Amino acid sequence: MAVFEAVLELADDHLVLGHRISEWCGHAPMLEEDLAMPNMALDLIGTARTLYAHAGALEGQGRGEDELAYLRGEREYRNCLLVERPNEDFAHTMLRSLYFAAFMRPYWLAVLAQSVDEVLRGVAGKAEKEMAYHIRHAGEWVVRLGDGTEESAARMLAAVEALHLYTEELFESSAVAAVAEADGVLPPRAQMRAPWQAVIAEVFEQALLAVPQGGPVLRGGRQGLHGEGLGHMLAEMQVLHRAHPGARW
Repeated sequence: MAVFEAVLELADDHLVLGHRISEWCGHAPMLEEDLAMPNMALDLIGTARTLYAHAGALEGQGRGEDELAYLRGEREYRNCLLVERPNEDFAHTMLRSLYFAAFMRPYWLAVLAQSVDEVLRGVAGKAEKEMAYHIRHAGEWVVRLGDGTEESAARMLAAVEALHLYTEELFESSAVAAVAEADGVLPPRAQMRAPWQAVIAEVFEQALLAVPQGGPVLRGGRQGLHGEGLGHMLAEMQVLHRAHPGARW
């Protein structure tokens, strides 16, 4: 059961962030981004689908990807708080993507190299390449905005101040994740700190940004303690499935 819940944490991270990014469809600042953003969202949602299906198989209670995505409430979601943060502006969105992808790429590489779970190794082989692109795409925007106009630099600085305090939760293993790590299914989250810091330091140097040191930390997503924004997002995301339970399209 612990491994099921640990895989569910990963699935929730990817679904929630994928949905947040998808909200830019039709609202991005340029046509190229209006095409890029939905594709990045689809990368994340595609990974979430596979993880939900695998989690359902591990649970053995007959729940599939739709039930796990659409029929759980806000307090049942186990995503980290970072991914549920509202889009705010483009600076916030790009920095949030960079923070997440810079963690997930080395994480998936570790899964590929170490996991005893064949399905997760298969997920990792594809997802690692996608996260490499997300790092490049989001990183270029962080640099462009941070080392851009006075207005864009101010917005990127505001994004750092608003989002960096959520990043510590990425490296913390919940009780169920710790079991999965001990069983060799998932790698220890703390091991991703050094490669994550290296990516962030390189991008921030080019963006003329300082990496925050110390300061407050916000956590609680793994325990189902979320901001009200997630509830609003889930209400919108789940309304059709809940209105027509069991429907097939």
